[in-house]
Amino acid sequence: MTEDTHREVTLSRVVNSHYTATNARGGTINVGTADTPDFSPVELLLVAIGGCTAIDVDILTSRRAEPDSFTVAVGAEKVRDAGGNSLQDIAVTFRITFPEGEDGDKARALLPDAVKKSHERLCTVSRTVEQGTPVTPVIE
Repeated sequence: MTEDTHREVTLSRVVNSHYTATNARGGTINVGTADTPDFSPVELLLVAIGGCTAIDVDILTSRRAEPDSFTVAVGAEKVRDAGGNSLQDIAVTFRITFPEGEDGDKARALLPDAVKKSHERLCTVSRTVEQGTPVTPVIE
């Protein structure tokens, strides 16, 4: 059996500069400009980076112990220069605590390796950003 490798979301216009994104499973999220409560495309990119690595790290560490707290913050600087708009200095900050005891100690000990594995190998989103994968616009 072959694995389905294609990923796709569809954005449908609600009003000018505001859209509903829908995935193949029927999930939705509102996307808009930064002057509304909706997530902007840049914020969604940061969410994708943080969510991808958070899931990896959570799966690996929670096998040892359920975390007491688990927060991942993703920040970047938006730059406008002669080359156009981009993000620089993207930082992913993990704030995770585990319970006292042997299982918590095992999870704490595994945390640095789990973060490293996610960053270097597992997280499709951050690896794609770092590789600079081309984006092709198509008009149908």
